[in-house]
Amino acid sequence: MKYKSLLSLFIAGVFLTACGSQKGAVASDKKIPAKADVLDAMRKTNAYFMQKWPDPGAPTFGGGKERTSNLWTRAVYYEGLMAMYAVDPKKEYYDYAVLWGERHKWGLRSGVQTRHADNHCAGQTYIDLYVMDGKKNPERVKDIKESIDRMMATDKIDDWDWIDALQMCMPVYAKLGVLYNDPKYFERNYQMYAYTKYKHGANGLYNPEDKLWWRDGDFDPPYKEPNGQDCYWSRGDGWVVAALVRTMDITPKSDPHYKEYLQDYKDLLSALPPLQREDGLWNVSLHDPTHFGGKEMTGTALFVYGMAYGINNNLIDRDTYLPVLLKAWDAMIKDCVQPNGFLGWVQGTGKEPKDGQPLSVSKEPDFEDYGLGCFLLAGSEVYKLK
Repeated sequence: MKYKSLLSLFIAGVFLTACGSQKGAVASDKKIPAKADVLDAMRKTNAYFMQKWPDPGAPTFGGGKERTSNLWTRAVYYEGLMAMYAVDPKKEYYDYAVLWGERHKWGLRSGVQTRHADNHCAGQTYIDLYVMDGKKNPERVKDIKESIDRMMATDKIDDWDWIDALQMCMPVYAKLGVLYNDPKYFERNYQMYAYTKYKHGANGLYNPEDKLWWRDGDFDPPYKEPNGQDCYWSRGDGWVVAALVRTMDITPKSDPHYKEYLQDYKDLLSALPPLQREDGLWNVSLHDPTHFGGKEMTGTALFVYGMAYGINNNLIDRDTYLPVLLKAWDAMIKDCVQPNGFLGWVQGTGKEPKDGQPLSVSKEPDFEDYGLGCFLLAGSEVYKLK
């Protein structure tokens, strides 16, 4: 532990020194991309997907198994589509999302009795579409509200025992709290978040020493990566970034837990710049570049999303993070976005570095929808940069 502390301090010191000596030069070397270019990349990748899936209600066959398309992977795509719609309000995006909800009768996988965060993720878009339509169609939120209310009718708060769950469901609680002006949703959201942070695994899934999150209890120490370091999965920590961004964005700043969310968000982001690859992306294993090291798009996109959001909302230091996120965005455009709109270097579903390997620029992951969702979330915030 002492060695890790010294190593972390050394890495952070090198990074801060570099930032201090090159801050102006680095920031000026990377120009904010033109809004038209950002939109072009988003439209191209989204068009590829919509053309491939003309019926958003059609089942998916990821991993060789048929699943209904209101599963979490598709729900993350619609998070990205709604973010894109906010900056590029084309009716076809709205209609595509509404048709998805209608095809599933605005329902959840496993029904209203589900407690699983993955099944609740679709509720983020259902709620958004309900609000966008002037709250004229209550069937859009009936099931998601009933399911969450069923959970809140119990004292059980330990459902989120893997960090992906935070992104899948925390924004749902926050959106319901705003929609119904009911602080009970905000409070239960925090209780479940805090259980994940402090209780799951050995002593919680958050490591304040490294400011990173273990994916679940399987990766708590004494589990180690091949190089002896703790295992921090890039996309897993990306999910936490997105969870905090999407929760803070709508949770009232007067909420008693807002400051903790904000500090956790800042701390997590601070751990990322020293770990960025030279090419601008991040490895799937944040502390072991030798364990399936290489380009990976989804974790990178979620980190870009979080950093760009922080700059756009004056939450983090622009000079520190702008060069980092621009380098990452440029790398995604250069290395991941293909001429036909296909996204390369996307790790398939899983929970650790070895899953979905090996990656390549042309390999299609078992599910391609969530990767695009991550990219559109990033693009929606890069678009807003000034």
